[in-house]
Amino acid sequence: MSAEDLVGARPFSCGTIIKYTLRIADRARAATTPKKQFMPEHKIPDGSEVYGDAVLYDAEDKQSQDDLPFYLAAARRARGPVLELACGTGRLTLALARAGIDITGLDISAPMLALAKKKAGKGGARVAFVRGDVRSFRLKRKFKLIFIPFNSMQHLADRVDLENFFTSVRAHLAPGGRFILDVFNPHPGYFVRDTEELLPVSCYKDPRGTEQILVEEQYSYDRATQVSRITWHYTRGRTRFASRHLNMRCFFPVELDALLHYNGFKALKKYGDFERTPFDSASPKQVIICRKA
Repeated sequence: MSAEDLVGARPFSCGTIIKYTLRIADRARAATTPKKQFMPEHKIPDGSEVYGDAVLYDAEDKQSQDDLPFYLAAARRARGPVLELACGTGRLTLALARAGIDITGLDISAPMLALAKKKAGKGGARVAFVRGDVRSFRLKRKFKLIFIPFNSMQHLADRVDLENFFTSVRAHLAPGGRFILDVFNPHPGYFVRDTEELLPVSCYKDPRGTEQILVEEQYSYDRATQVSRITWHYTRGRTRFASRHLNMRCFFPVELDALLHYNGFKALKKYGDFERTPFDSASPKQVIICRKA
């Protein structure tokens, strides 16, 4: 999940452009307004902080639905148990469970899993949610499909983390099973953005109130580590109430192909979006279906 996804693929649903124009004039005043903290402090291992407030994340995340038909079709084809890695608050996990899929959701964030379990209880969905690290999880079953959606693999920044992750996935794939990942196809335009520039990336109704929440982004690219260093600034009404960091490792297409090959996977299909468009240089995404080599 990232601002590139939000800006590039999602229409703003609450008049963001108009509101954003108004807020330019008020930014100086908002920036000096005493900031009451509404978002709890919480970090995942790569330092990203945007997952601490599961309720806010869920309100933003539910706007993304373009990947659901793709993953539902893949789960049905699997004809067996499914594991979603980095399942978050269960947007995909619960939808697949309601469709009759035998699915387990794993995530490292306790706040996200707590909300996912709460949503499952209210909706009557039967899902096993497990707290675990995608780099070292050990479950007592194998799966016909394992997938890590919504760019979540981009939280794995170094070689050792990636090797451990791929090892864990291979250990849990059933014979004939499939592994699917989706990440961005890096766009050079983002690498040269003004690091002081603020761009609106999302706007949604406050799930705890009546006002709109606007999320604006600052972006810088760390060329040494291939990591996008992002800060999301949250504004409710006309008051900025929090800023949180988001780190996203960039995987260039040939690099990603090599990582999969040298970690024991064979890529069967590579798409540029969830409509199964063949991947090319203009593709916004890298969606790859693999099996163990």
